[in-house]
Amino acid sequence: MDTIGNLFSFITGPVSWIIVQFHKLYGAIFGPDTGWAWGLSIVSLVIVIRICLIPLFVKQIKSMRNMQALQPKMKAIQERYKSDRQRQSEEMMKLYKETGTNPLSSCLPILLQSPFFFALYHVLSKIASGDTIGSLNQSLVDSAREAHIFGAPIAAKFMDDPAKVEALNASLTDVRVVTAIMIVLMSASQFFTQRQLMQKNVDLTVKTPYMQQQKMLMYIFPVIFAVMGINFPVGVLIYWLTTNVWTMGQQMYVISQNPTPGSKAQDHYLQRLLKGVTHHGEVRGRRKRNVVQAIVAKGPDRNDNERRFISALAKAGFTAQVDGSVEKVDPAVAEAEAAAARRQQPKRQTKAKRQAATTTQPTTAKPSLEKKAAQPNAEASKQPGKASSGSARQAKSGQRKGQQRPKHPSSKK
Repeated sequence: MDTIGNLFSFITGPVSWIIVQFHKLYGAIFGPDTGWAWGLSIVSLVIVIRICLIPLFVKQIKSMRNMQALQPKMKAIQERYKSDRQRQSEEMMKLYKETGTNPLSSCLPILLQSPFFFALYHVLSKIASGDTIGSLNQSLVDSAREAHIFGAPIAAKFMDDPAKVEALNASLTDVRVVTAIMIVLMSASQFFTQRQLMQKNVDLTVKTPYMQQQKMLMYIFPVIFAVMGINFPVGVLIYWLTTNVWTMGQQMYVISQNPTPGSKAQDHYLQRLLKGVTHHGEVRGRRKRNVVQAIVAKGPDRNDNERRFISALAKAGFTAQVDGSVEKVDPAVAEAEAAAARRQQPKRQTKAKRQAATTTQPTTAKPSLEKKAAQPNAEASKQPGKASSGSARQAKSGQRKGQQRPKHPSSKK
Protein backbone atom coordinates (compact mmCIF):
# COMPACT_ATOMS: atom_id res chain seq x y z
CA MET A 1 0.00 0.00 0.00
CA ASP A 2 2.96 2.34 0.66
CA THR A 3 4.12 1.81 -2.92
CA ILE A 4 0.69 2.82 -4.24
CA GLY A 5 0.70 5.82 -1.91
CA ASN A 6 4.06 6.90 -3.33
CA LEU A 7 2.59 6.75 -6.85
CA PHE A 8 0.02 9.36 -5.83
CA SER A 9 2.47 11.46 -3.83
CA PHE A 10 1.97 14.33 -6.30
CA ILE A 11 -1.42 15.03 -4.66
CA THR A 12 -0.33 14.66 -1.04
CA GLY A 13 0.52 18.37 -0.97
CA PRO A 14 -3.03 19.57 -1.76
CA VAL A 15 -4.54 16.92 0.54
CA SER A 16 -2.32 17.86 3.46
CA TRP A 17 -2.98 21.58 2.85
CA ILE A 18 -6.78 21.06 2.96
CA ILE A 19 -6.48 19.06 6.19
CA VAL A 20 -4.33 21.77 7.78
CA GLN A 21 -6.82 24.51 6.87
CA PHE A 22 -9.74 22.63 8.36
CA HIS A 23 -7.62 21.72 11.40
CA LYS A 24 -7.14 25.43 12.10
CA LEU A 25 -10.91 25.89 12.10
CA TYR A 26 -11.81 22.88 14.25
CA GLY A 27 -8.74 23.31 16.46
CA ALA A 28 -10.06 26.69 17.57
CA ILE A 29 -13.32 25.00 18.64
CA PHE A 30 -12.28 21.60 20.08
CA GLY A 31 -8.58 22.18 20.74
CA PRO A 32 -5.69 21.63 18.29
CA ASP A 33 -4.52 18.31 19.74
CA THR A 34 -7.93 16.59 20.02
CA GLY A 35 -9.13 13.72 17.89
CA TRP A 36 -12.28 15.67 17.02
CA ALA A 37 -10.24 18.43 15.36
CA TRP A 38 -8.26 15.99 13.22
CA GLY A 39 -11.18 13.62 12.60
CA LEU A 40 -13.51 16.40 11.45
CA SER A 41 -10.74 17.73 9.22
CA ILE A 42 -10.71 14.39 7.38
CA VAL A 43 -14.52 14.39 7.18
CA SER A 44 -14.43 17.90 5.71
CA LEU A 45 -11.84 16.75 3.17
CA VAL A 46 -14.30 14.08 2.01
CA ILE A 47 -17.13 16.61 1.74
CA VAL A 48 -15.01 18.94 -0.39
CA ILE A 49 -14.02 16.11 -2.72
CA ARG A 50 -17.57 14.76 -3.05
CA ILE A 51 -19.03 18.20 -3.77
CA CYS A 52 -16.57 18.52 -6.65
CA LEU A 53 -17.62 15.07 -7.91
CA ILE A 54 -21.40 15.72 -7.91
CA PRO A 55 -21.58 16.24 -11.73
CA LEU A 56 -19.76 12.95 -12.24
CA PHE A 57 -22.10 11.22 -9.80
CA VAL A 58 -25.10 12.37 -11.84
CA LYS A 59 -23.41 10.99 -14.96
CA GLN A 60 -22.79 7.74 -13.10
CA ILE A 61 -26.49 7.35 -12.25
CA LYS A 62 -27.52 8.10 -15.83
CA SER A 63 -24.92 5.70 -17.22
CA MET A 64 -26.07 2.89 -14.94
CA ARG A 65 -29.68 3.54 -15.98
CA ASN A 66 -28.74 3.48 -19.67
CA MET A 67 -26.78 0.28 -19.20
CA GLN A 68 -29.82 -1.36 -17.63
CA ALA A 69 -32.02 -0.26 -20.52
CA LEU A 70 -29.50 -1.51 -23.12
CA GLN A 71 -29.09 -4.99 -21.64
CA PRO A 72 -31.71 -6.68 -23.88
CA LYS A 73 -30.13 -5.16 -27.01
CA MET A 74 -26.64 -6.10 -25.85
CA LYS A 75 -27.75 -9.66 -25.21
CA ALA A 76 -29.26 -9.84 -28.72
CA ILE A 77 -25.97 -8.64 -30.24
CA GLN A 78 -24.03 -11.24 -28.27
CA GLU A 79 -26.32 -14.02 -29.46
CA ARG A 80 -26.23 -12.84 -33.07
CA TYR A 81 -22.44 -12.46 -33.31
CA LYS A 82 -21.31 -15.01 -30.73
CA SER A 83 -18.90 -16.60 -33.23
CA ASP A 84 -17.44 -13.24 -34.37
CA ARG A 85 -15.90 -11.37 -31.43
CA GLN A 86 -14.65 -8.49 -33.55
CA ARG A 87 -18.05 -7.84 -35.12
CA GLN A 88 -19.64 -8.17 -31.69
CA SER A 89 -17.33 -5.47 -30.27
CA GLU A 90 -18.03 -3.20 -33.25
CA GLU A 91 -21.79 -3.54 -32.82
CA MET A 92 -21.48 -2.88 -29.07
CA MET A 93 -19.49 0.31 -29.67
CA LYS A 94 -22.00 1.37 -32.31
CA LEU A 95 -24.84 0.83 -29.81
CA TYR A 96 -23.01 2.88 -27.15
CA LYS A 97 -22.41 5.69 -29.65
CA GLU A 98 -26.02 5.78 -30.86
CA THR A 99 -27.44 5.91 -27.33
CA GLY A 100 -24.74 8.18 -25.90
CA THR A 101 -23.78 5.66 -23.22
CA ASN A 102 -20.30 5.39 -21.74
CA PRO A 103 -19.71 2.15 -19.78
CA LEU A 104 -16.83 3.78 -17.89
CA SER A 105 -19.01 6.60 -16.53
CA SER A 106 -20.22 4.39 -13.68
CA CYS A 107 -16.62 3.99 -12.48
CA LEU A 108 -15.47 7.61 -12.84
CA PRO A 109 -16.34 8.83 -9.30
CA ILE A 110 -14.45 5.91 -7.72
CA LEU A 111 -11.49 6.31 -10.08
CA LEU A 112 -11.22 10.04 -9.43
CA GLN A 113 -11.42 9.50 -5.66
CA SER A 114 -8.58 6.98 -5.71
CA PRO A 115 -5.73 9.54 -5.83
CA PHE A 116 -7.16 11.38 -2.79
CA PHE A 117 -7.68 8.10 -0.95
CA PHE A 118 -4.12 6.87 -1.48
CA ALA A 119 -2.70 10.34 -0.83
CA LEU A 120 -4.51 10.45 2.54
CA TYR A 121 -3.21 6.96 3.32
CA HIS A 122 0.31 8.16 2.52
CA VAL A 123 -0.12 11.22 4.75
CA LEU A 124 -1.36 9.12 7.69
CA SER A 125 1.49 6.65 7.24
CA LYS A 126 3.97 9.51 7.53
CA ILE A 127 2.16 10.77 10.63
CA ALA A 128 2.41 7.31 12.21
CA SER A 129 6.17 7.24 11.58
CA GLY A 130 6.61 10.85 12.79
CA ASP A 131 7.77 12.25 9.43
CA THR A 132 6.72 15.57 7.96
CA ILE A 133 4.86 15.64 4.66
CA GLY A 134 3.36 18.39 2.53
CA SER A 135 1.92 21.18 4.64
CA LEU A 136 2.27 19.16 7.86
CA ASN A 137 5.31 20.38 9.78
CA GLN A 138 6.78 18.57 12.74
CA SER A 139 4.54 20.22 15.34
CA LEU A 140 1.39 19.32 13.38
CA VAL A 141 2.65 15.77 12.87
CA ASP A 142 3.25 15.39 16.62
CA SER A 143 -0.20 16.81 17.32
CA ALA A 144 -1.82 14.36 14.88
CA ARG A 145 0.10 11.43 16.41
CA GLU A 146 -1.28 12.27 19.82
CA ALA A 147 -4.86 12.74 18.56
CA HIS A 148 -7.18 9.93 19.65
CA ILE A 149 -10.72 9.09 18.50
CA PHE A 150 -12.51 7.07 21.21
CA GLY A 151 -9.09 6.01 22.48
CA ALA A 152 -7.62 5.02 19.10
CA PRO A 153 -4.94 7.16 17.37
CA ILE A 154 -5.92 8.28 13.85
CA ALA A 155 -2.71 6.68 12.49
CA ALA A 156 -3.24 3.27 14.17
CA LYS A 157 -4.36 0.10 12.32
CA PHE A 158 -6.18 -3.05 13.38
CA MET A 159 -3.13 -5.21 12.52
CA ASP A 160 -0.57 -3.05 14.37
CA ASP A 161 1.55 -4.88 16.94
CA PRO A 162 1.36 -3.91 20.63
CA ALA A 163 4.72 -2.11 20.54
CA LYS A 164 3.64 0.22 17.72
CA VAL A 165 0.32 0.97 19.42
CA GLU A 166 2.10 1.64 22.71
CA ALA A 167 4.40 4.11 20.90
CA LEU A 168 1.26 6.03 19.94
CA ASN A 169 0.19 6.18 23.61
CA ALA A 170 -2.80 3.87 23.18
CA SER A 171 -3.88 0.36 24.14
CA LEU A 172 -4.20 -2.48 21.65
CA THR A 173 -7.73 -3.28 22.89
CA ASP A 174 -8.99 0.22 22.21
CA VAL A 175 -7.47 0.20 18.73
CA ARG A 176 -8.94 -3.22 17.86
CA VAL A 177 -12.42 -2.35 19.14
CA VAL A 178 -12.61 1.05 17.41
CA THR A 179 -11.21 -0.18 14.09
CA ALA A 180 -13.46 -3.28 14.12
CA ILE A 181 -16.58 -1.17 14.67
CA MET A 182 -15.55 1.23 11.91
CA ILE A 183 -14.82 -1.65 9.49
CA VAL A 184 -18.27 -3.13 10.15
CA LEU A 185 -19.93 0.27 9.63
CA MET A 186 -17.91 0.85 6.44
CA SER A 187 -18.90 -2.54 4.98
CA ALA A 188 -22.54 -2.18 6.07
CA SER A 189 -22.84 1.26 4.47
CA GLN A 190 -21.38 -0.12 1.24
CA PHE A 191 -23.90 -2.99 1.28
CA PHE A 192 -26.96 -0.82 1.97
CA THR A 193 -25.92 1.68 -0.72
CA GLN A 194 -25.85 -1.06 -3.35
CA ARG A 195 -28.98 -2.71 -1.96
CA GLN A 196 -30.85 0.59 -2.12
CA LEU A 197 -29.93 0.88 -5.79
CA MET A 198 -30.95 -2.69 -6.66
CA GLN A 199 -34.26 -2.79 -4.80
CA LYS A 200 -35.63 0.68 -5.49
CA ASN A 201 -34.09 2.04 -8.69
CA VAL A 202 -34.07 -0.93 -11.06
CA ASP A 203 -36.72 -1.73 -13.65
CA LEU A 204 -38.04 -5.02 -12.24
CA THR A 205 -39.83 -5.90 -15.50
CA VAL A 206 -36.50 -6.42 -17.29
CA LYS A 207 -34.40 -9.37 -16.14
CA THR A 208 -30.88 -9.10 -17.52
CA PRO A 209 -27.41 -10.47 -16.68
CA TYR A 210 -26.46 -6.95 -15.63
CA MET A 211 -28.85 -7.17 -12.69
CA GLN A 212 -27.32 -10.48 -11.61
CA GLN A 213 -23.85 -8.92 -11.72
CA GLN A 214 -25.01 -6.01 -9.58
CA LYS A 215 -26.50 -8.43 -7.04
CA MET A 216 -23.19 -10.27 -6.85
CA LEU A 217 -21.29 -7.01 -6.34
CA MET A 218 -23.73 -6.10 -3.58
CA TYR A 219 -22.31 -8.99 -1.52
CA ILE A 220 -18.73 -9.04 -2.83
CA PHE A 221 -17.81 -5.38 -2.26
CA PRO A 222 -18.54 -5.33 1.50
CA VAL A 223 -16.39 -8.41 1.96
CA ILE A 224 -13.53 -6.83 -0.01
CA PHE A 225 -13.75 -3.65 2.06
CA ALA A 226 -13.81 -5.64 5.30
CA VAL A 227 -10.66 -7.57 4.32
CA MET A 228 -8.85 -4.42 3.21
CA GLY A 229 -10.08 -2.45 6.22
CA ILE A 230 -7.89 -4.31 8.69
CA ASN A 231 -4.86 -2.66 7.04
CA PHE A 232 -6.36 0.87 6.97
CA PRO A 233 -5.43 3.49 9.59
CA VAL A 234 -8.26 4.93 11.65
CA GLY A 235 -8.09 8.16 9.63
CA VAL A 236 -8.56 6.28 6.35
CA LEU A 237 -11.50 4.36 7.87
CA ILE A 238 -13.04 7.73 8.78
CA TYR A 239 -12.49 8.88 5.20
CA TRP A 240 -14.06 5.78 3.63
CA LEU A 241 -16.97 5.59 6.09
CA THR A 242 -17.76 9.25 5.43
CA THR A 243 -17.68 8.84 1.67
CA ASN A 244 -19.96 5.76 1.89
CA VAL A 245 -22.48 7.63 4.02
CA TRP A 246 -22.32 10.59 1.64
CA THR A 247 -22.87 8.29 -1.35
CA MET A 248 -25.82 6.60 0.33
CA GLY A 249 -27.52 9.91 1.15
CA GLN A 250 -26.78 11.43 -2.25
CA GLN A 251 -28.06 8.33 -4.01
CA MET A 252 -31.20 8.31 -1.87
CA TYR A 253 -31.97 11.87 -2.94
CA VAL A 254 -31.32 11.19 -6.63
CA ILE A 255 -33.46 8.03 -6.57
CA SER A 256 -36.36 9.81 -4.87
CA GLN A 257 -36.28 12.77 -7.29
CA ASN A 258 -35.23 11.10 -10.55
CA PRO A 259 -36.17 7.39 -10.40
CA THR A 260 -35.68 4.79 -13.10
CA PRO A 261 -38.85 4.15 -15.17
CA GLY A 262 -40.56 0.94 -14.10
CA SER A 263 -38.87 0.82 -10.69
CA LYS A 264 -40.36 0.91 -7.21
CA ALA A 265 -38.86 4.35 -6.74
CA GLN A 266 -40.85 5.62 -9.73
CA ASP A 267 -44.06 4.19 -8.27
CA HIS A 268 -43.41 5.99 -4.96
CA TYR A 269 -42.53 9.21 -6.79
CA LEU A 270 -45.72 9.15 -8.86
CA GLN A 271 -47.77 8.49 -5.74
CA ARG A 272 -46.28 11.59 -4.13
CA LEU A 273 -46.90 13.54 -7.32
CA LEU A 274 -50.53 12.37 -7.35
CA LYS A 275 -51.04 13.53 -3.77
CA GLY A 276 -49.61 16.93 -4.65
CA VAL A 277 -51.88 17.27 -7.69
CA THR A 278 -55.04 16.29 -5.80
CA HIS A 279 -54.14 18.60 -2.91
CA HIS A 280 -53.21 21.70 -4.90
CA GLY A 281 -55.24 21.05 -8.05
CA GLU A 282 -52.19 21.59 -10.27
CA VAL A 283 -48.68 20.33 -11.01
CA ARG A 284 -46.27 22.53 -9.10
CA GLY A 285 -42.69 22.84 -10.33
CA ARG A 286 -41.12 22.71 -13.78
CA ARG A 287 -39.41 19.38 -13.18
CA LYS A 288 -42.69 17.73 -12.16
CA ARG A 289 -44.41 19.15 -15.22
CA ASN A 290 -41.64 17.68 -17.35
CA VAL A 291 -42.31 14.29 -15.77
CA VAL A 292 -46.04 14.47 -16.54
CA GLN A 293 -45.28 15.72 -20.05
CA ALA A 294 -42.98 12.74 -20.69
CA ILE A 295 -45.65 10.30 -19.44
CA VAL A 296 -48.29 11.83 -21.70
CA ALA A 297 -45.93 11.72 -24.69
CA LYS A 298 -45.37 7.98 -24.23
CA GLY A 299 -49.00 7.20 -24.99
CA PRO A 300 -49.59 3.43 -25.14
CA ASP A 301 -45.92 2.75 -24.37
CA ARG A 302 -46.33 3.69 -20.71
CA ASN A 303 -45.21 1.23 -18.06
CA ASP A 304 -47.46 -0.09 -15.29
CA ASN A 305 -46.54 2.68 -12.84
CA GLU A 306 -47.35 5.40 -15.35
CA ARG A 307 -50.66 3.80 -16.37
CA ARG A 308 -51.71 3.57 -12.73
CA PHE A 309 -50.80 7.23 -12.31
CA ILE A 310 -52.95 8.30 -15.28
CA SER A 311 -55.85 6.16 -14.04
CA ALA A 312 -55.59 7.61 -10.54
CA LEU A 313 -55.61 11.11 -11.99
CA ALA A 314 -58.79 10.25 -13.90
CA LYS A 315 -60.49 8.93 -10.77
CA ALA A 316 -59.57 12.17 -8.99
CA GLY A 317 -61.13 14.16 -11.86
CA PHE A 318 -57.97 15.32 -13.65
CA THR A 319 -56.57 14.73 -17.12
CA ALA A 320 -52.89 15.20 -17.93
CA GLN A 321 -52.14 17.64 -20.75
CA VAL A 322 -49.35 17.52 -23.33
CA ASP A 323 -47.61 20.49 -21.71
CA GLY A 324 -47.34 18.66 -18.36
CA SER A 325 -50.20 20.44 -16.63
CA VAL A 326 -53.50 18.93 -15.51
CA GLU A 327 -57.05 20.01 -16.24
CA LYS A 328 -60.03 19.55 -13.94
CA VAL A 329 -62.80 17.60 -15.70
CA ASP A 330 -65.80 15.49 -14.81
CA PRO A 331 -64.58 12.24 -13.18
CA ALA A 332 -66.82 10.10 -15.42
CA VAL A 333 -65.39 11.70 -18.58
CA ALA A 334 -61.82 11.39 -17.33
CA GLU A 335 -62.38 7.74 -16.39
CA ALA A 336 -63.82 7.02 -19.85
CA GLU A 337 -60.79 8.57 -21.52
CA ALA A 338 -58.44 6.57 -19.29
CA ALA A 339 -60.37 3.36 -20.09
CA ALA A 340 -60.06 4.10 -23.82
CA ALA A 341 -56.32 4.56 -23.41
CA ARG A 342 -56.07 1.25 -21.55
CA ARG A 343 -57.92 -0.53 -24.36
CA GLN A 344 -55.40 0.81 -26.86
CA GLN A 345 -52.57 -0.61 -24.79
CA PRO A 346 -51.71 -4.11 -26.08
CA LYS A 347 -51.88 -6.73 -23.38
CA ARG A 348 -48.59 -8.33 -22.54
CA GLN A 349 -48.70 -12.10 -22.75
CA THR A 350 -47.34 -14.16 -19.94
CA LYS A 351 -44.39 -16.46 -20.44
CA ALA A 352 -46.63 -19.55 -20.30
CA LYS A 353 -48.89 -18.19 -23.05
CA ARG A 354 -45.91 -17.31 -25.25
CA GLN A 355 -44.49 -20.81 -24.83
CA ALA A 356 -47.89 -22.35 -25.57
CA ALA A 357 -48.17 -20.26 -28.72
CA THR A 358 -44.78 -21.41 -29.98
CA THR A 359 -45.52 -25.06 -29.27
CA THR A 360 -48.91 -24.98 -30.97
CA GLN A 361 -47.73 -23.03 -34.00
CA PRO A 362 -46.66 -26.09 -36.07
CA THR A 363 -49.97 -27.82 -35.40
CA THR A 364 -52.03 -24.84 -36.52
CA ALA A 365 -50.85 -25.31 -40.10
CA LYS A 366 -52.07 -28.92 -40.20
CA PRO A 367 -55.81 -28.21 -40.66
CA SER A 368 -55.05 -26.05 -43.70
CA LEU A 369 -53.14 -28.93 -45.29
CA GLU A 370 -55.92 -31.32 -44.46
CA LYS A 371 -58.39 -28.86 -45.94
CA LYS A 372 -56.41 -28.77 -49.18
CA ALA A 373 -56.22 -32.55 -49.22
CA ALA A 374 -59.92 -32.87 -48.51
CA GLN A 375 -60.96 -30.43 -51.27
CA PRO A 376 -60.52 -32.82 -54.24
CA ASN A 377 -62.12 -35.59 -52.20
CA ALA A 378 -65.12 -33.34 -51.70
CA GLU A 379 -65.38 -32.95 -55.48
CA ALA A 380 -65.19 -36.67 -55.89
CA SER A 381 -67.93 -37.14 -53.35
CA LYS A 382 -70.34 -35.49 -55.74
CA GLN A 383 -69.96 -38.47 -58.12
CA PRO A 384 -72.32 -41.40 -57.60
CA GLY A 385 -71.20 -44.75 -56.39
CA LYS A 386 -68.79 -46.10 -53.86
CA ALA A 387 -66.12 -43.61 -54.79
CA SER A 388 -67.95 -40.82 -52.98
CA SER A 389 -68.33 -42.78 -49.77
CA GLY A 390 -64.74 -43.96 -49.95
CA SER A 391 -63.51 -40.38 -50.49
CA ALA A 392 -65.63 -39.16 -47.59
CA ARG A 393 -64.21 -41.82 -45.29
CA GLN A 394 -60.76 -40.94 -46.55
CA ALA A 395 -61.18 -37.21 -45.80
CA LYS A 396 -62.80 -37.90 -42.45
CA SER A 397 -60.14 -40.25 -41.15
CA GLY A 398 -57.26 -38.16 -42.46
CA GLN A 399 -55.07 -41.27 -42.70
CA ARG A 400 -53.92 -40.58 -46.24
CA LYS A 401 -51.77 -37.51 -46.65
CA GLY A 402 -51.40 -35.32 -49.68
CA GLN A 403 -53.73 -34.53 -52.52
CA GLN A 404 -55.58 -37.58 -53.96
CA ARG A 405 -56.83 -37.77 -57.53
CA PRO A 406 -60.53 -38.67 -57.62
CA LYS A 407 -61.45 -41.88 -59.43
CA HIS A 408 -63.52 -41.65 -62.56
CA PRO A 409 -66.87 -43.42 -62.39
CA SER A 410 -65.99 -45.40 -65.46
CA SER A 411 -63.09 -47.00 -63.65
CA LYS A 412 -65.51 -49.25 -61.76
CA LYS A 413 -66.33 -51.28 -64.88
